[in-house]
Amino acid sequence: MFWLRYSPGDGTSVVARPGSEPVRGPRRINTVLAGVREFLTHATTLGTVPTFVLSQLYEVADDRDLPMQARGEGSGLRYYAKARHRAAEPGEPVGRASDEDVLALLRVCRSARDRFIVLLLARAGLRRSEAVGLRREDIHFVLDASVLGCRIPGSHLHVVRRDNDNGAWAKSKRSRAVPVDFLLVQAYDQYVVERDACREARNSDFVLVNLFRAPLGAPMPPGALNDLFSRLSHRAGLADGVHPHALRHGFASNAADAGAVLDEIADLLGHAHASSSEVYLHPDPQRLRSAVERVGALAPRGNG
Repeated sequence: MFWLRYSPGDGTSVVARPGSEPVRGPRRINTVLAGVREFLTHATTLGTVPTFVLSQLYEVADDRDLPMQARGEGSGLRYYAKARHRAAEPGEPVGRASDEDVLALLRVCRSARDRFIVLLLARAGLRRSEAVGLRREDIHFVLDASVLGCRIPGSHLHVVRRDNDNGAWAKSKRSRAVPVDFLLVQAYDQYVVERDACREARNSDFVLVNLFRAPLGAPMPPGALNDLFSRLSHRAGLADGVHPHALRHGFASNAADAGAVLDEIADLLGHAHASSSEVYLHPDPQRLRSAVERVGALAPRGNG
């Protein structure tokens, strides 16, 4: 790892002094190490490398030493091979999309479908794969869905894990119902009219389908949402761009700002553990200021 970090790769000796600039960053080092591990692991199966080499590369561990959000669904104990050598990579947290960002995106949408997609991620907090995996049977935008065999009151949608032809995949094994507000219902009503005008889309059970490019009526793949938000961000003049997942972060943060507690946010996002939702919370600056002001109000005042 030291050699990878400082060697220029031209055969010269590696002499790193205080203040020396690394030649390769942590991500590049880990990529090389992963390739080395894969090569040597394959070589042990062929018998060209002694098996004890694997014990130098990996340590067998279980998931109890992992953070809660990294353990996945379920509570069973799982064993895995943990790489012994790995450079620490700086984290790159995803920011929340602000309400101003969402409004900027909505203003430059050129179709009812695109407006519905923006609001679906911003007002329901869906992942992009969950959005493009929605079926029409999952949409219960009525006050009473009992006639549909659903006991959940009010307008809502269901997120269900299925095998989808478009590559969409709900991350959680647990199905969940997400309440929706009138803005999303209204956007969906407008989209349905637009969708019905496309003859090829009428027989598709998928909610989000191609309306403006071939193959017409085919379900949108997850990557299409990345392309859509890239175009919308450019059109809206948002220099940093807005990724679909940033709207999910914005949804969770807005819920927290409105007073929702962590277990409620976890259910809305489809997390099995409440701790998984903590990384989605980016408090509004005004809420942070209010918190500091409340602390100041409790401080004892002097007599002078």
